[in-house]
Amino acid sequence: MTTPNHEDVLLKRITVNPRIFGGKPIIRGRRLAVEHVLAMLAAGDSHETILQGYPWMEPEDIQACLAYAHRLVGHERIEPLPLESAS
Repeated sequence: MTTPNHEDVLLKRITVNPRIFGGKPIIRGRRLAVEHVLAMLAAGDSHETILQGYPWMEPEDIQACLAYAHRLVGHERIEPLPLESAS
């Protein structure tokens, strides 16, 4: 029997329900979208700041959001942006 890897365990913290947030991924049992957590991180908020603002969150919830984004981006084909022409 194989054991689930760490990322798979983290991803169990993320759920999708079409009736909640229009089907966007959220932290399970809460109405906090993964994209909101990622936006806070992108804006420069530290894990500690996020955890202080959401005392019910656990550090693994933040890791789960990052793992979700990693898995999502890992399956996308990204086309290079066209270069601007010098006019």
